[in-house]
Amino acid sequence: MRENELNSAETIGLRALGWLVGHDDLLPVFLGASGASEGDLRAGASDPVFLGSVLDFILMDDAWVIEFSEAAGIAPEKLGRARQALPGGEAVNWT
Repeated sequence: MRENELNSAETIGLRALGWLVGHDDLLPVFLGASGASEGDLRAGASDPVFLGSVLDFILMDDAWVIEFSEAAGIAPEKLGRARQALPGGEAVNWT
């Protein structure tokens, strides 16, 4: 993976974190599902693994993907590519 791909993926993850924090209805769901605290959000902003978990969460629901993509002004498929570029997002080949 090239460094600029990782930087771009981290930027998208950071933007997704900001979007999530701005949603009073989704943030508690993310915190409950991830086990993170509100304090962890600040520390997680510089952690590519944490940013990957934010993208994993948003990618669970097509409506969230579309809403974030529109808010961020990016194509929805960029979220999946960003997730793949972050740690833990590698495609698994089961064959």
